[in-house]
Amino acid sequence: MAVFSKVLPPTRLERDLALQCVLSAFATGSFLTGTAVFFTQVVGLSGAQVGLGMSIAAAVSLALSIPLGRLADAVGAKPLWVVTSLLEAGLYFVWPLIGTFWAFVLMLAVLASVETAARSAREVYRIAVFPRDQRVRASAYMRAARNVGYTLGAGAGGVALGLGSREAIIAVPLLTGALLVLNAVMVASLPAVARSTKVADALEQASGGAALRNPGFVLLSLCNGVLGSNQVLLNVVVPLWLVERTDVPHVLLAWLFGTNTVLAVLLQVRASRGSETVPGALRAVRWSGYAFIVSCVLLAVTHETVGWISVVLVWAGHITITGAELWQSAAGWGLVAELSDHRRLGDYQGVWSMGHQVESIVFPALFTFLALEWGAPGWAVIAAVAVAAAAASHPAARLAQRHLEKVGAPVGV
Repeated sequence: MAVFSKVLPPTRLERDLALQCVLSAFATGSFLTGTAVFFTQVVGLSGAQVGLGMSIAAAVSLALSIPLGRLADAVGAKPLWVVTSLLEAGLYFVWPLIGTFWAFVLMLAVLASVETAARSAREVYRIAVFPRDQRVRASAYMRAARNVGYTLGAGAGGVALGLGSREAIIAVPLLTGALLVLNAVMVASLPAVARSTKVADALEQASGGAALRNPGFVLLSLCNGVLGSNQVLLNVVVPLWLVERTDVPHVLLAWLFGTNTVLAVLLQVRASRGSETVPGALRAVRWSGYAFIVSCVLLAVTHETVGWISVVLVWAGHITITGAELWQSAAGWGLVAELSDHRRLGDYQGVWSMGHQVESIVFPALFTFLALEWGAPGWAVIAAVAVAAAAASHPAARLAQRHLEKVGAPVGV
């Protein structure tokens, strides 16, 4: 029991949210594992069509980030989270009925928008329901739980792919939908977050506190998105670099992803300690930047190394990218909680999510080109981009604080 007490979240609400994260991540993870197979073999699309559809959906989601975030202010974080969770479940039940490219594009765009609204509602709920000193810790436990859920979901999706039949592949989105219905029930059972009349009045009276009018916060969200490109390195650039530019056995990829998952589960809470304040979060930003630089240096030289030296360097580079990921996540939770106007949390969350979406649109192509076409100089540019984002985060945070003071945003909530 002593061992479990060190791993499990310390409070009932944190444990409930962690369990919800495991369930929702298991559901979506099982579908993501076989996404390409489902769209090509069941829907009948080409690989190029799948990529185009995903790009269109990402653009739609980016355009709607702020309006969808503001919904949480208008209707409340928990009600919006429940409704969008149910909508998400229903959309997965419809997936087997999709049979044309444009139906696929429409479905993917709607699903991406619903997921964006759900994510904004969840983050607003997290900030609103926990006291100031628990928010970052709770987020760390939730993220570790999501890693567990995605891993279990990937295994379930892999079983369906292993069976290989059309029926097994079609069953995956249906299973996802059923699990997401249960997820919506779990969300509905969470404690409500009180919304005072002051909050409602503020939505009408505090237009000066709108997130887009806070230049420091907008810049900070973009810096966070740039540092969040560690996910692009982990999931896109390193696998391609390993296959095309090193002599490392391709089987190492499985071990790299496994290492990342294990470290994220075991170390996310520890990495988040101290990030509850703006100075602490900025310290985590710096550590994320340092880890980013070390990763780029280690990976860049593997083009020239051979044998076990390459294996060790690639693995070490992947571990340091994981460190960049853990510190960047912790910094983001602390900064968005401390530097948002708590009268308009949904509005601020919508702007914050734009940084993540810009990252997913810009950096896969950019970083892949830099690394694979330029080699070591390209890795140097990637590191410089991360350094610039980490450095700019500090004046951006100070500018965001000054804006909140100017508009009379509540402090210490």
